[in-house]
Amino acid sequence: MLLLAAFLAVQQQKPLTNEGSHGAGKGKTIVLLAGDEEYRSEEGLPQLAKILAVRHGFKCIVLFSLNRKGEIDPNEQANEPGIEALDKADLCVMQLRFRHWPDDQMKHFVDYYKSGRPILALRTSTHAFDYPPDSASSYKDFGWRSTTWPGGFGKQGLGETWVSHWGEHGKEATLGLPEPNSKHPILIGVDQLFGTTDVYEAHPPADAQILFRGLVLTSFDPKAPPAHRSKKTSQGTDQDINNPAMPIVWTRGHTVTTTLGAGSRVTSYLGKNLAAAGTPPAFQDFDAFPGFTGGVFVG
Repeated sequence: MLLLAAFLAVQQQKPLTNEGSHGAGKGKTIVLLAGDEEYRSEEGLPQLAKILAVRHGFKCIVLFSLNRKGEIDPNEQANEPGIEALDKADLCVMQLRFRHWPDDQMKHFVDYYKSGRPILALRTSTHAFDYPPDSASSYKDFGWRSTTWPGGFGKQGLGETWVSHWGEHGKEATLGLPEPNSKHPILIGVDQLFGTTDVYEAHPPADAQILFRGLVLTSFDPKAPPAHRSKKTSQGTDQDINNPAMPIVWTRGHTVTTTLGAGSRVTSYLGKNLAAAGTPPAFQDFDAFPGFTGGVFVG
């Protein structure tokens, strides 16, 4: 009974909330879902939330994977307390990997997705969910290994699931360049992106609009030259690793997906250039955004 009481207390803890006081986002709520074991979303998303609240006026609620002790634990794949905050959210920012939440939590995410409200999906969110084959969950088809809804939420909702590390993982960075002749509000004030995460292999469907492609660099130095070598795609095609470069940012329906995203870079690159500067006007339910007004760290 004591263990049950302690567990219930963890579920009732209040989420991290930043309340903006003024700006274009005043009156709108963004819920940010942190939950991956590698790219430190539990560090990057709180800073992004603070930027969006302090500099742009949004109310930002950050949710984490919590273990039974009530500690933030990215390795806890089956618990995201407070997710009912999505019920009243205007935007969901997610950086998840291989989650398998209980149905009473997952329902809030699925209802949000089906409502058509906007989603900004970062990095491993292409494979946000993972359910074992014998799972009894009503939402197991959202898992990336689903065969009845092939590729799960990533493939069917965002436009791509996990495929492969296209660049060399842990050694080669990504330089993002806009797709030529691409015109979209998310590009306002953004001419280049850089991330120390490697390029993922990605093949968004024809109904997606590619906004950025990622050059594989030879090191983590932003000034490093692009790599040049032949590589075979998952579809069996041999090509130069950077010709054509893989998509790293695309829109599809009410979603925006980027395969960039690590805690060390999300605020200086994604936070500044995508979320703070460009994301809201990509969605018709948001008012016109006043362009980039600063995405540097907020103390």
